[in-house]
Amino acid sequence: MAKKRRQLGEILYKAGLVEKQAIIDAIKTSQSTKKRLGQILIERGLVDEETLTKAIAKQFELKYVNLDQVTIPEDARKLIPEDLIKKYNVLPLGMEHGRLKVIISDPLDLDMMDAIRFRSNVELDCHVANPSRIRGYIQDSFDKTRKEDDDRLKHSIDATAAELAEAGHELQAAALRIQADSGSDEGPVVRLVNLIIDNAYYMRASDIHVEPMADRVRVRYRVDGVCLEKDNIPKNMQAPVLTRFKILSGMDIAERRLPQDGRIKREIGGKDIDFRVSALPGNHGESMVLRILRPDAVNIGIQALGFEQDDYERFQKIIKRPNGIFLVTGPTGSGKTTTLYAALLELNKSDKKIITAEDPVEYNFPGINQCQIRDEIGLSFDMILRAMLRQAPNIILVGEIRDGIVADIAIQAALTGHLVFSTLHTNDAVSAITRLIDMGVKPFLVASSIQAIMAQRLVRVICKNCKVVDDDPDPYYLQLLNIKPEDVKRHPIYKGAGCSQCQGTGFKGRIGVFEMVELTNELRELAFAKAPTTELRQASVAGGMKTLMDDGKRKIFKGTTTPKEIAAISQVESVLKEQTG
Repeated sequence: MAKKRRQLGEILYKAGLVEKQAIIDAIKTSQSTKKRLGQILIERGLVDEETLTKAIAKQFELKYVNLDQVTIPEDARKLIPEDLIKKYNVLPLGMEHGRLKVIISDPLDLDMMDAIRFRSNVELDCHVANPSRIRGYIQDSFDKTRKEDDDRLKHSIDATAAELAEAGHELQAAALRIQADSGSDEGPVVRLVNLIIDNAYYMRASDIHVEPMADRVRVRYRVDGVCLEKDNIPKNMQAPVLTRFKILSGMDIAERRLPQDGRIKREIGGKDIDFRVSALPGNHGESMVLRILRPDAVNIGIQALGFEQDDYERFQKIIKRPNGIFLVTGPTGSGKTTTLYAALLELNKSDKKIITAEDPVEYNFPGINQCQIRDEIGLSFDMILRAMLRQAPNIILVGEIRDGIVADIAIQAALTGHLVFSTLHTNDAVSAITRLIDMGVKPFLVASSIQAIMAQRLVRVICKNCKVVDDDPDPYYLQLLNIKPEDVKRHPIYKGAGCSQCQGTGFKGRIGVFEMVELTNELRELAFAKAPTTELRQASVAGGMKTLMDDGKRKIFKGTTTPKEIAAISQVESVLKEQTG
């Protein structure tokens, strides 16, 4: 017959360590709270951990071990896998007669014993020691060797990372340092993502492109309209980095099959910066693009957009008319929104009511009523436009005229006394007239409602820090722009030599190139007659319109930009093919 195990309370009472009533009270609490008796006794200060451990050893008839007087041999440490040692707070003491001697703190933990038996494939002889002493021994002894190895690895990684950073590979250096610094308070992936974002901001980038590839993750920054590949992230860091971006932008981290959108707000350099984030599934993982929305980018004022003096004066007069439509045209990324916001900020006075319909609302401005398009609930451009007109506005901004319905409502608003600003995707200014007619708008409505149309592009500005005279400008681009040798003699051509301030590109910042046409009586008649674009353009040039190329040439002669930059945006077919192919 098995010998009956003594009760813990009885052992402590008979040893004169705890009074009988205190044990009875503790037992009642144990039954009601489902806590162990020993835990309650320690919480109440009736026994200490060492006393309790000795009593437990006596209760289970196991040998008590004082770890202050025991040294565990080096070869014994390998008898139990390290993960089990730390998980169950146990220590291997050695092998004896084919059995593993192991120091434990809880003889009732049968799962622990089964796990050690299974992994070690031997039977156990258990000894008992103070759990805190076991934990301390593991940290002091077992972790010491690992710490020494980690220190050596960290030193090696730091040296390699310093070499990478010196060579300009900051993200690779940061990713490498994560291995050496993963125990810090702030998550290493968090720091890497912050570095990617901060680098983009201080480089004046407009977008961050995080693009998974077969063997790496490419990080590119779009600076002054051009993508610069600055660094790569190791492939094994793809998942945590993309997940961090998703968490920051409020996306579903479990969704990897469908596109998602989100926003990030982050303080950089004492300013609150918004990021519009887009995730798109691809073959090698989700591509992540962050559009950086800088408040200072749209608060630059009309004068800083790049207008020459005559165009600036015309622009000021047009936007201060009481009614009609003012259209800004150009491809995506040509600065149309910035131009319209600059106009609205000029007009944003207490006596004017301004309402906008945008998709999305990128920047918030005090004093302007801004409406976000939400097609998923039926809140479309045309619905907001109809509602706008019941709000008695003076000025309306329609983010984009996408179809004939929106165009009709915008024209009706212009004809009923409102000043309407909007954008359209056309290659030049006069093409907007035929585009609206192609959408189904009646020609007489187009002719009577439009006040002016402005096409624009953005070109890179030569870096002032490394600006030099180009003694040998490429004759190919000079010929394309019809710049003659005598023109070059009168107006030297400049270029950027490349320096640290411009990332070696020779350019820093961008400026607008414009083509503005006001609708004269002749143009209105041609629009009413549905004249082709070529005829409209000839009439506009004859009426004094300066084309994109003309405005660009003025900026070349002022030393603001280069012939190649202007040729690329002047609809010269051969140049466009060269740029894309």
